[in-house]
Amino acid sequence: MDQLIFFDTLRQGLWVAVTVSIPILGVALVAGLTVGLFQALTSIQEMTLTFVPKLAAIVAIFWLTMGFMTQTLVTFFQDMIVPTIIGG
Repeated sequence: MDQLIFFDTLRQGLWVAVTVSIPILGVALVAGLTVGLFQALTSIQEMTLTFVPKLAAIVAIFWLTMGFMTQTLVTFFQDMIVPTIIGG
């Protein structure tokens, strides 16, 4: 395999990983900041208060964006990985 093809495939694979992970990481950030602000304002220091809402938000956004994530990964494999394997 030529180095150019390898690095181009690697670059696109990393971009797909970033694209697929942005919704989950974004909602985790927003939920964490919201719960942290709530805890700072109310002086409640309960460990489960940070974990449960963040987990619920991550599961909900994962369920909502599962089709997008699957389609992005399938397109990447069909357009980049499979032709690279077939081509040699």
